[in-house]
Amino acid sequence: MSAVADARVSPRSRGSAHDLAGTGTLLRLALRRDRIMMPVWVLCLGLTASSTVGRLKSAYDTPQRRADLVHDMNGNGSTRALFGAAFDDSLGALTVWRVGAFLTVFAAIMSLLIVVRHTREEEETGRQEALSSGMVGRRAGLTSALLAVGIANGAVTLLIAGSLAGQGGTGALALGLAVGLSGMAFGGLAAVAAQLTENARLARGLSSALVGVAFVLRMAGDAAEDGSKGSGHVLVWLSPLGWAEYARPYADERWWPLLLIAVLAAASITLAYSLVGRRDVGASFYASRPGPPTAGPLLSGVYGLGWRLQRGALLGWAAGFVFAGAIFGGISDGANDFLGDSEQTRDIIQRMGGAQGLNDAFLAAMVGVLGTILTVYTASSVLRLRGEETDQRAEPLLSNAVSRLRWAGSHLVIAYLGPVVILAIGGLALGLGYGIAAGDLAEQLPRCLGAALSQLPALWVLTSVTLFLVGVVPKYSAAAWAFVGWVVAIGWMGPAMELSDSVMDTSPFSHLPKLPGDEVTAAPFLWLLLLSVVLAAGGLVGLRRRDIGG
Repeated sequence: MSAVADARVSPRSRGSAHDLAGTGTLLRLALRRDRIMMPVWVLCLGLTASSTVGRLKSAYDTPQRRADLVHDMNGNGSTRALFGAAFDDSLGALTVWRVGAFLTVFAAIMSLLIVVRHTREEEETGRQEALSSGMVGRRAGLTSALLAVGIANGAVTLLIAGSLAGQGGTGALALGLAVGLSGMAFGGLAAVAAQLTENARLARGLSSALVGVAFVLRMAGDAAEDGSKGSGHVLVWLSPLGWAEYARPYADERWWPLLLIAVLAAASITLAYSLVGRRDVGASFYASRPGPPTAGPLLSGVYGLGWRLQRGALLGWAAGFVFAGAIFGGISDGANDFLGDSEQTRDIIQRMGGAQGLNDAFLAAMVGVLGTILTVYTASSVLRLRGEETDQRAEPLLSNAVSRLRWAGSHLVIAYLGPVVILAIGGLALGLGYGIAAGDLAEQLPRCLGAALSQLPALWVLTSVTLFLVGVVPKYSAAAWAFVGWVVAIGWMGPAMELSDSVMDTSPFSHLPKLPGDEVTAAPFLWLLLLSVVLAAGGLVGLRRRDIGG
């Protein structure tokens, strides 16, 4: 921290009102910067539940049809893994079952992006230190970020509760609080990650990993046990997203699981406040250790530097896909045994995974989940280019005998080839889990591997979109996260909400065959690859011609 900042934040002022000086100004700045992104998130989350009610009312228009749906869904471990348990057959309870799990996940993602953007990213760019040299307290930045995310989650809570009040005010309030408190809990965890890490990319990665682990634990627990008939599986209780599920909106609400989420939010926020007062602005508790005096052969040159900067995220995502793939594969076997004559089950699963057999449809749906999640990795890998610019680390490299294309290539080779490695590892884990469970490892392993790798063209389209933004309109490169959020939302919630084909087709993943099991044609792969190449070329041309750091 600068000497002036040290003078402003003296030991005597720590923990006092001086630490919060300037919070209101920073909050107004944060809300102004997020004046587009935040309302879009809030409206999408808040209106999803109300739009789902209408679709369910028309599709299941009698009490008997709704009761049959609940019976069918709770008896199938595969659908429980996707949507959770259905606790009642009212329209409100079915709405919670259909979209409640996804709403909590997206509230968590929204919250972590807001918190990291206004805390660690501000420090990484040097803006926080400049502000701290003025009349801004040590904890003002963290406080304004948490207030901003609190406003967003409060708006989501009110919008969900208001839009579902017609189905019952108590259940609507319980669902709204479950979603809003989940967002605050993961926002608090993101605030802790921002104190522990040295850059925004790693903070977002750790926070996203926590959301992913919580989601996978919830899926595995619900697949293993029908929580609607008992106390629930231990894996669900290990996940904050499971606590939100077991609040049981519209089904004899339990309020104490919401208290657990509130306690987690309060504890994580308290820890973040404690940590921010124990470090310098721009520093972290786990900074990079000094390396050896000379680089090894794998770390020499600009490509070695790119590998050094990107390898941590690559290895972390690969490890996560091993875990997720093994769990998804293990719960996929046996879905076909339950199908019977249930057209409702067939319809829901096959909208997500294709018109093939139910086991293959569920596998295809899980492959789609893995592919859409990986868009977060590809976007962050390309955006590292922009981060190197804004942090003024790129210019010293380019002032030497390093061309712009070589510098960009050192990051893009990881951004484009990294998903190949991650999907291959995830596909192998998926095939192993399913093949062992089904007793047909020799056939299922290559099928699952091929299905996972089939997601690459769609992933490369999003990678190229991000590169185009970085190269042509760098000031708006963060808009790539809006595209990522849209693609993930379409992939996860589109089939459940029965969105039209015209809306679903806005995602590149919708144009791919649903593998394993679907018919494979070359046309969609070639068109997506061509689009990816064109966008990437446009981005590189823009990067060569514009000012660095502009």
